[in-house]
Amino acid sequence: MSALAFRVNQLSKLYSLGRRGPYKTLRESLNDTVTRCFRRSNSKTRDADLPENIWALKDVSFDILQGEVVGIIGRNGAGKSTLLKILSRITEPTQGSVEVYGRVGSLLEVGTGFHPELTGRENIYLNGAILGMKRTEINRRFDEIVAFAETEKFLDTPVKHYSSGMYMRLAFAVAAHLEPEILLVDEVLSVGDAAFQNKCLGKMGDVARSGRTVLFVSHSMASIATLCTSAILMRDGAVAHQGRPEACIDQYLAGINESKGQTDLREGKECRRGSGDARIVAARLTDTYGVPSDRFECQGELVIEMEIEGVAQIPSFLSTIAIRTRTGITVLHLPSPPDLSWSSINTSGAATVRCRIPQCGLYPGSYVVSLWIGKNAHQELDWVPDALTFSMEQGALTSYGFDMSWRHGLYLCENSWSSARCGSEPDVEWPTMAGDFVH
Repeated sequence: MSALAFRVNQLSKLYSLGRRGPYKTLRESLNDTVTRCFRRSNSKTRDADLPENIWALKDVSFDILQGEVVGIIGRNGAGKSTLLKILSRITEPTQGSVEVYGRVGSLLEVGTGFHPELTGRENIYLNGAILGMKRTEINRRFDEIVAFAETEKFLDTPVKHYSSGMYMRLAFAVAAHLEPEILLVDEVLSVGDAAFQNKCLGKMGDVARSGRTVLFVSHSMASIATLCTSAILMRDGAVAHQGRPEACIDQYLAGINESKGQTDLREGKECRRGSGDARIVAARLTDTYGVPSDRFECQGELVIEMEIEGVAQIPSFLSTIAIRTRTGITVLHLPSPPDLSWSSINTSGAATVRCRIPQCGLYPGSYVVSLWIGKNAHQELDWVPDALTFSMEQGALTSYGFDMSWRHGLYLCENSWSSARCGSEPDVEWPTMAGDFVH
């Protein structure tokens, strides 16, 4: 039986919103005295001004074995980052206990543990010492760290002058190369470019294959499915599910949109980006009859709609829709044609954009839809990842006795089969769908 890396027992963390710390200025003390007098004469105000208690974590319990690569997923505010801070011993829990078996290296925020006045070289040795590494161990890995971070020219420059990308490259390189037995990584790779993110993911894969324990918080379901041996789904500060990554991802995607095929996007969305001169404010999936739904039959009609509002003069724009599997594989990329006539969008204007797939041949399974609009291919207005989720089911048009699953493919398309004697023209042609067997 594998040894434990973490044992978390009934872990809870309480935050009080609106409560000040223990140290106050004279002005703040006088202000509090006057406020208390006012509250005594106004009971309604007194109740409203009391600090609000928020349980960031509540009764969280789980075990993690040494050598496991565990993905932690959940929506913003689910308690993922708070959990990692407690496991890193940065934050004290309000209740419960954590048993840690091994030396922990953590990368929770850009530059965590770096001293801004010290150079990159000095911070490498400082972080190594914090992790309990001997100087000889750091010397042995020093060249690898610098090469990975690609900061050779700035190695003797104080890190306060580093860009966020340089900070991230060096911080990740130190955390991953100084060989802690347990590596904790929060969703911090988003500050890097695509090449650096792939490089970091590859390094985490190497760390995992070396037998060390990795806890990885991410909104990228593809990374979770690729890197992790197990996963934990957090919801409202509690563990909603723990087990295989696929099962946790399915539950996470099912909970993204609870509005059955339609969603309001006026509020912020995780990882959303763009200039904001025009924004996608709503989206929906509809069937042939225009009814919103999140369940469709293979080879049935699927319509994707976006409502767009402009906050600046936008005479025209482009749009694309990406449909991905739960593990992040892009199955369909649907760009709008460049000569399509759009309604002009201005400060008081709006438009509805529809993309119709007459016979959607996606195999049965769960899918996510990401939406994008831009002035052109290089000027992004709004990008909303994972805006909608839906599932495909095997329909009547594909019920030929063939087991439709991702083991055989991802998409069905129209095709035809024929047979003929060698050297002669085909005499019979059977129209069918990809994957169907015709005898």
